[in-house]
Amino acid sequence: MEQNEILERIKYLIRNLGYRQNEFADKIGVNPSNLSKYINGHLPIGDSMINRIVVNIGVSKEWLVNGTDLPFAKGTPMPPQISVPSSLVRPEPLQGTPVYDVDVTAGTMPRAQMFADDRIVGSVNMPDLISPQSRIVRVSGDSMSPVIRSGDYLAVRELTNTRQIYWGQIYVVMLDDYRMVKYVRRHHDPEQVILHSENPAYDDMEVPRSDIHELMFVQTILHIDTRM
Repeated sequence: MEQNEILERIKYLIRNLGYRQNEFADKIGVNPSNLSKYINGHLPIGDSMINRIVVNIGVSKEWLVNGTDLPFAKGTPMPPQISVPSSLVRPEPLQGTPVYDVDVTAGTMPRAQMFADDRIVGSVNMPDLISPQSRIVRVSGDSMSPVIRSGDYLAVRELTNTRQIYWGQIYVVMLDDYRMVKYVRRHHDPEQVILHSENPAYDDMEVPRSDIHELMFVQTILHIDTRM
């Protein structure tokens, strides 16, 4: 096994699934200090560590060890869905994950304006379920219904490299003329991707990778329940 390459794939999992390092350690049943030693190359990664990640994260062992196959070849995990009362979005004090007055499926506002400080309208403090490093935004439309309903909120994490994609996962996809929330699927042409909707009334879209300016990984779906 090539240790450095496996380490990079483990870091990729931690980063793109939205875990903090100690959360990932808890998830796979490893002492956080030991995980830090693995990550820093001070402990060798053996079969026990590999198997813990495969079993507890659901990742493909072939991908983790050799870099082939897909990360989640046997089915991609869905983002967690939680129902929360509208009162949980608190304007003061700003604590936890910031909530922005932004609909990520409307308009073409540049990323810098979307996440400007003056657009923060509150925060959600649920660190066990939503990473404080995420950003919470609103979504409209029914193309992802019933998984994501119009008016729901999404906790998203921005990706620095749009070439690294978890196939089959849900992303906010930012193009020149519009933004959308879709499953991103592998295309037979490596220079394109397929954008797939949950709602069968919507057709798949084939989009050149070069047209994708930014990707935001959907980590958590928040259903706002006004009755709670």
